[in-house]
Amino acid sequence: MATQVVMEALSPTMEEGRLVEWKKQEGETVAVGDVLAEVETDKAVMELVARVGGVLLRQTVTAGQTVPVSSPIGVIGQPGEALPAAGGNGAGTAAAMPKPAAKLPPQAAPRPAVPAPAAASSVAAPTAASAAAAPVSAPPAPPPSGRLKASPLARKIAQERGLDLRAIQGSGPEGRIVLRDLETARPTRPAAGSAPAAAPALPAARPLPAAPGEGFTDTPLSQMRKTIARRLAQSIGPVPTFYLTSEVDMERVAEARQAMLAAGSEVKVSFNDIIIKAVATALRQHPACNAWWQDDHIRYWHEVHIGMAVAIEDGLITPVIRHADRKTLREISAEARDLSGRARERRLTPEEYTGSTFSISNLGMLDIDEFTAVINPPESGILAVGRIVEKPVGHAGAIALRRRMRLTMSCDHRVIDGATGARFLQTLKAMLENPLALVW
Repeated sequence: MATQVVMEALSPTMEEGRLVEWKKQEGETVAVGDVLAEVETDKAVMELVARVGGVLLRQTVTAGQTVPVSSPIGVIGQPGEALPAAGGNGAGTAAAMPKPAAKLPPQAAPRPAVPAPAAASSVAAPTAASAAAAPVSAPPAPPPSGRLKASPLARKIAQERGLDLRAIQGSGPEGRIVLRDLETARPTRPAAGSAPAAAPALPAARPLPAAPGEGFTDTPLSQMRKTIARRLAQSIGPVPTFYLTSEVDMERVAEARQAMLAAGSEVKVSFNDIIIKAVATALRQHPACNAWWQDDHIRYWHEVHIGMAVAIEDGLITPVIRHADRKTLREISAEARDLSGRARERRLTPEEYTGSTFSISNLGMLDIDEFTAVINPPESGILAVGRIVEKPVGHAGAIALRRRMRLTMSCDHRVIDGATGARFLQTLKAMLENPLALVW
């Protein structure tokens, strides 16, 4: 029996997915575990694999479309086998269900912007003269249930060809309109992208820009941007946040890093790697900051997993360095580079960007002196790292130029009190100002 392929939840927070590319085409043989398609989730581009073997009989979702989790996107079965209808029952064979003349391109996904004029459709729209001469007849009454029944693919093709579904008799289960019912139907309205027919006089409306760049451009939200928006709403509103800022003397860290680079190590340790190690070590001494808010309880973690914010083209993702307190600087540096590189390529697995117990966001490389970061629930804290800059300060009884860095910790007050967060920052500052503490 033919089996529907559905959009799977490929990440813990995924609610819908965008089909980026089909890796198997209709008619190709599929084995269990074969990659069927690439899907953009809220965090990465993941592979959707086949759960059954057979032949890919039909792709019901085209590349570029976004559908909710558990929605059908294709059918796998045996050659000539009956395809399941939307309700799950067989509704004809693959041979009996002709394919549309052309698949919709990826950019044909629904968007609010007014599309630019395109070439005329292969099915000519009725002229104004013929429309005026033809008698006006009321469209057929809808089915007794009052709801027009049509498959999603039939609706999409009808819109493309300018067909009125109310004028088409469905041959599917319970009168449902399916793709084969559209083959002999004639358009009753202009097809999408074709020149419009003359219309009755209407009150003049303010014209909208015909193409992007003329006043504004509407860009559909990516899956990642939707998730960022949802997560920010979960954090900024419900989480009672306060902020603690401290300035750290980074002179000794800079000297230690220079010595490590001069030693000719294959792994180039960065300032961010040192900060990750210092934060992880300080959290071992302050477990009250290494915690999750869980609504009816607080979870204090005995392990330290540091999330490091990485900016990518579509937004932000936070790869996780697990057991960061137990790893050497070289191990942290190598892992951070690997995770950051694959994060920018959208190739992380869910296990690599979930489960952090505390996060770090560093904008120092972008010349930002100081900022506040948004807590990533259910974590209770995040550290915002500014740039290292030389400034005149009092040192050893004199004014001297010293390399300084500002740290701002965002704290969830339901978990972390002011004094608790301040003591954590004191420990972190002491470790950075005396980096030998990181190797004790």
